[in-house]
Amino acid sequence: MYTQLEQRGMAEPPVNISTLRQMKEDGEPIACLTAYDASYAALVDTAGVDLVLVGDSLGMVIQGHDTTVPVQVDDIVYHARAVARGLRRAFLVADMPFMSYRSPEQALDNAVRLMQEGGAMMIKLEGGEDQVEIVEHLTRHDVPVCAHLGLKPQSVHKIGGFRVQGREPDQARAMVDSARRLQDAGADIVLLECVPNEVGLATTKALEVPVIGIGAGPHVDGQILVLYDILNITSGRTPRFVKNFQQGHDSPLAAIESYVQAVKDSSYPAPEHCFS
Repeated sequence: MYTQLEQRGMAEPPVNISTLRQMKEDGEPIACLTAYDASYAALVDTAGVDLVLVGDSLGMVIQGHDTTVPVQVDDIVYHARAVARGLRRAFLVADMPFMSYRSPEQALDNAVRLMQEGGAMMIKLEGGEDQVEIVEHLTRHDVPVCAHLGLKPQSVHKIGGFRVQGREPDQARAMVDSARRLQDAGADIVLLECVPNEVGLATTKALEVPVIGIGAGPHVDGQILVLYDILNITSGRTPRFVKNFQQGHDSPLAAIESYVQAVKDSSYPAPEHCFS
């Protein structure tokens, strides 16, 4: 009945927000991956991944769209519910899809669905200072939040493609300032996507909460990649920051374990996976 109390006796208790903060303080890299179903979720969990994201990337790698824009809340709820069944230790985060958080009230309604119906422990939303009010509202209602800065895939049509963000000094400073504002508003994690190493380093130093990077260099608190990318089953061109961990391994589990080890020993990302 009291599952949380029972889980305290596990060899490796479930990861929670306090765990992630402690990992940042201890300098232990946080290994994160996406997952979209129970079978892969179980593999990811067994391999020792700390945080699992049910990302709206499913629109591209599962549904076959060119962008994440067509993904709906029902899609995330469905996949999050499946992933939750496959996890025992990893911390589960779910994406808020495009236009699902246009107002504080809508954001709260959809966040509640992702947590109650989908089993998510935290929600992730894209945006800078324009999302401070949303983050504050969710925080007041005890909804854990991961803020997403840098390249925002939901804005791909507005920014004109998948481009590195924050290369200009004023843009880099604004990004760090936005991250700090979002933390102060209540964000528990900040995710940086496709930014120069220096921006990843500056943001990580500026924040007390964990900073997770995808193409954000080696100096952030943790790394996240799309599961299908590291298993080399994504069709077409993959981003520069992706490494094929399936190469040299005879099973998906071995590949995922190799990824976790590479994050933990800081051998990933290597210079060829980074932006300057």
